[in-house]
Amino acid sequence: MTRWVLGAVGLWLAAPACTSAVSEKAEAGEAVVRRFFQALPSGDCAVLGPMLVEGQGLSSCEDTVKDLREHDLHLVDIVEAKVDGRDPNAVLVRARVSQGGKERQEPYFFRVERQAEGWRLRL
Repeated sequence: MTRWVLGAVGLWLAAPACTSAVSEKAEAGEAVVRRFFQALPSGDCAVLGPMLVEGQGLSSCEDTVKDLREHDLHLVDIVEAKVDGRDPNAVLVRARVSQGGKERQEPYFFRVERQAEGWRLRL
């Protein structure tokens, strides 16, 4: 019985640490989305580029910015940010966005991934 009690206490003590790590990741993902959309009007890829996932098969920062501006996409608010259940190094951010000055009815999902350089938005 002593082992069970000690095990239960250990799990209880560890739970806040896990919750804290998850919430820190979610907060980091949310922050990247907010920073990106705050900086988007400038169109400055020296600022925006480091916030984006880069790689083969992905659009360049310049093409991404051009596309977002052409569609007049703006962040209205974050609805929810949570760690992707399939990948602990990714956060799914559900957001309200406006397009062409009109808020979309359905939320928009963004994926933010932790990479060696920090958290980055995949568009």
